[in-house]
Amino acid sequence: MNEHQRLLANESVGKLILKYSLPAIIGMLVNGLYNVVDRMFIGNIPGVGHLAISGLGVTLPIMTIIMAFGVLIGIGSATNISIKLGEGKQEQAQKILGTAILLNLTLGIVLSIIGLVFVDSILMIFGASPDSLPFAKEYIIIILIGATFNITAMSLTNLMRSDGRPKLSATIMATGCFINIILDALFIFGFGLGIAGAALATVISQFITATWALLYFFKGKSNVPFFKKNLRLRKEQVLPILAIGAAPFIMQVAMSGVQIICNNSLKIYGGDMAIGAFATISSIMLMTGTPIIGLAQGSQPIVGFNFGAKQYHRANKALKINVTFAGIYLLAGMIMIQLIPEVLVNPFSGDNPELVAMTVTGLKRYTIVLPLLGPSMLGTQYIQAIGKAKLAMVLSLMRQVLLLIPLMIIMPRLFGLTGIWFAQPIADTITFFVTTYFVLREIRAQNQLSVDKQLIPVA
Repeated sequence: MNEHQRLLANESVGKLILKYSLPAIIGMLVNGLYNVVDRMFIGNIPGVGHLAISGLGVTLPIMTIIMAFGVLIGIGSATNISIKLGEGKQEQAQKILGTAILLNLTLGIVLSIIGLVFVDSILMIFGASPDSLPFAKEYIIIILIGATFNITAMSLTNLMRSDGRPKLSATIMATGCFINIILDALFIFGFGLGIAGAALATVISQFITATWALLYFFKGKSNVPFFKKNLRLRKEQVLPILAIGAAPFIMQVAMSGVQIICNNSLKIYGGDMAIGAFATISSIMLMTGTPIIGLAQGSQPIVGFNFGAKQYHRANKALKINVTFAGIYLLAGMIMIQLIPEVLVNPFSGDNPELVAMTVTGLKRYTIVLPLLGPSMLGTQYIQAIGKAKLAMVLSLMRQVLLLIPLMIIMPRLFGLTGIWFAQPIADTITFFVTTYFVLREIRAQNQLSVDKQLIPVA
């Protein structure tokens, strides 16, 4: 057992969460800024900002799908590596690392080819209008060309956190984001490249992030050693990665499906302006929710390792600390959104008062039950971290597919644009109660195992 594993097994759970989750939260916020900064700059392009941000809104499902593949490989491999290390199977962990790196390249190339071949059809299905299509296409073609960099950056920064280097992971992501911001301003306004400049800035920064992360593993700095011989797509490594990563992957893809349905409903009930408003709401929700995702991802090696080592009380304590923090944070966020929404909306909307008014109304309604999001997200991530892939998948599907998609179809027909804004809060409320039930059931089962173990007589 190395020093990293000894810390996971024996260090105070609170200190471990601070050590692993704080850099992960920073990393997720930084990652979120890639998209948010683009939207801020694009929304302020003189004369066409409202159409440009509507075009960007149409591309959100594609970008979500690209991110989903990074999450699939990153979370799936990181969780499996943590569990293997907890079981003392170092060689198996090394094989998973090599497989994950090769998967990034393979899936990235396939996704780029499919996206570029069918780009026009995809954008029209995803809600583009004749006015917004040119902006959407100009942006997404460049993003698709760099899809491999996006997937690799997302995946390997997850693996670095699982490898015991959360600060370095956050530093790499922060550096990439800083470069993105500088290049956004330079390309959009300095060189006059418009929305294409925003996409180019994003791809360059993600290339730098991915390259830096790859060098960390290739140069032998990781606790789980990298060997070229492990760059193989073996079924015995690929399937466990896909099984564990399937839950967050499906959740991301489901989010893409919701965005597609939402964009088409918005086009019907509010036009391009409503799609632009939803793009801004998504940006604010992204920055509000990413700290919770970072908290969950940072705690993943803590929960996964201690569950694998049968120290259930430590895994459960991590969950309790996370839920408490998330509840306080999201309650404060909801209060701020309800009281001063204009402060959050104005940076995305340029000088268009109609867009600001529509976005403010939608944002206040969309976030009315925001504090319930923490237990739902953290509970699902906890179930996933302990290897319960099927249950985690069902819980992920419940919020984004089983509930939200039907609500997105039915609610607008009854209440118009207002129905779209309230569909998410209704889905979040139901998901909160269902997720809480299953998490508590799992904890009770673990407690019973601990009791039974203590009752076994010693020979």
